[in-house]
Amino acid sequence: MIIIFGSINMDLVAQVPAIARPGETVLSRRAETYFGGKGANQAVAAARASSERPGSVAMAGAIGDDAFGEACRANLRENGVDIGAVRLVGEPTGCAFIAVDASGENAITVASGANMTVRAVDLRDEDLARASVLVLQLEVPIAESLAVARRAKEYGARIIWNFAPAPDDTDSALVKQALAVSDVLVVNEHEAIATASLVEAMEPSGYEQAAARLAAGFDLTCIVTAGPLGAFALLPDGERIHVPTEGIVPVDTTGAGDTFVGVLAVTLAEGSGLAEAMRWACRGASLSCLKAGAQAGMPTRAAITA
Repeated sequence: MIIIFGSINMDLVAQVPAIARPGETVLSRRAETYFGGKGANQAVAAARASSERPGSVAMAGAIGDDAFGEACRANLRENGVDIGAVRLVGEPTGCAFIAVDASGENAITVASGANMTVRAVDLRDEDLARASVLVLQLEVPIAESLAVARRAKEYGARIIWNFAPAPDDTDSALVKQALAVSDVLVVNEHEAIATASLVEAMEPSGYEQAAARLAAGFDLTCIVTAGPLGAFALLPDGERIHVPTEGIVPVDTTGAGDTFVGVLAVTLAEGSGLAEAMRWACRGASLSCLKAGAQAGMPTRAAITA
């Protein structure tokens, strides 16, 4: 089983000619709603890419007692995700406000809501004992994620941590502890540099150097997703793996990184090597950019194979 411990959101997406700068107002014709949240996105991506039966991917998180929450829970269930550890709380369901420009780039503001109430105790020991992979992000309290990671590690699960959004210095001690318990760290270029700068107190010259330092310093595999350049993995011994992306014209890049993480988790859990898992993840992420919305374009296993 793969367990995703993280955020569940409803996304409000507006197509804009250009992303607003500070103090600027940009008009959009309309806003559309899509299912989102990094945790839920990764769970859906993993479930669609899995060759196992429905329910082999489980989501642990929190939603509000509101229309958005009920819709999010139904969506996870319809995608074959086990929602037994999704808790109903008194806070509103998380909501993300996303502006997407003409080139497909995006800017995102997240109102966390119920996601800030997610707790490590929401996952039972018997669930963690059955997990081969645990996936985490940074949209729920890092202390709770760290507690889950440590418990899962004791049961032999592989820990994949997506450091998104980029950590800030208020959590520096917890960030170091999270890195220490991780097997695979997935970051984009900005997140790689921000994380390395935070834990080393010195800025690296670029994302590959940042990834190399994180891999060697914390004995983990650091994967950097670099948009059209594909993905780069740096291993503790200095080995470097590069997997190119597919040549596409993106419609919306929202959720591409989450698709990468979800597909990567599934292929590693199914026994693929790192390079092959990265190839599958790059294909899945490329396909996800061809439709608007974080989850709308997430491909099935058949689509990735084709």
